[in-house]
Amino acid sequence: MNPIFKFEGIYTPVVTPFNADRSINFAALADVVENLIDKGVNGLISGGSTGENYAQTVAERIEIARFTGAQAKGRVPLIVGTGAMMTADSKALATAAKEMKADALLVATPPYSVPTERENALNALAIDKVADLPIMLYNYPGRMGVHMGEEFLNRVGRSRNFCAIKESSGDINRVHLLARDYPHIQMSCGMDDQALEFFAWGSRSWVCGGSNFLPEEHVAMYKACAVDGNFDKGRRIMSAMMPLMRVLEQGGKFVQTIKYGVTLQGIDTGAIRPPLKGLNKDDKRALEQVVRVLKATIAQIEAEG
Repeated sequence: MNPIFKFEGIYTPVVTPFNADRSINFAALADVVENLIDKGVNGLISGGSTGENYAQTVAERIEIARFTGAQAKGRVPLIVGTGAMMTADSKALATAAKEMKADALLVATPPYSVPTERENALNALAIDKVADLPIMLYNYPGRMGVHMGEEFLNRVGRSRNFCAIKESSGDINRVHLLARDYPHIQMSCGMDDQALEFFAWGSRSWVCGGSNFLPEEHVAMYKACAVDGNFDKGRRIMSAMMPLMRVLEQGGKFVQTIKYGVTLQGIDTGAIRPPLKGLNKDDKRALEQVVRVLKATIAQIEAEG
């Protein structure tokens, strides 16, 4: 396999900080980008759901992506998310990504419409046609309603740009399918509590919202498994991370928890755009406790080598 773009390491779907009036806080966004690069993440994804893309206009998403790329200055790859309900919006985002010289696209199933595999593939191919950039697919049936199944994968395989897939189904059999039958498509972990399994099956990258505020710990997990092949160490790190996974996934407060985690690290990410609301005091205390224990435990594991 000789992919046109190699996804290696930790790719952070970057949060979008807001001011009190819920306008975009570009100064804080610059701090987020600098911190992530300084702490060793391998790539940035702009315009994902962790960045609250569902609560932004296409124009805002393009402005955020352009700013993120300018701040990164080519130090790490920039991946632009094109997920949208309308194909025209996705194509506009892809066109803008090409113009800003982004490194790749993240292409998801259009939400709500529940397309057939053929329709979904034609949508992805239309996005590909306008940008001609490397593409990481995003399979998340829990949010989109349908799988990117074998018919879909075979159809989009007509373009070599479809070189990776972020697998977020939670179905371990999908990991087996992708590793065995689609080795030409790089498999990226999109299900945080299955990172160990993904790496064991050959994944070389992890798209993880938690790396917004715990970048070093996520990088440590990637290095232990994918770089050093030390799965004993990887299991210990993953075990330390499991309480975080439970906090992130419980109660449908994923984005709010990620943003508060970033605020805990000293970068105020501000408000959440409607329809979501911020964490309550109990949720905040729970995250603070989990982060304290996680950081101390993984630091000890790293110190032991």
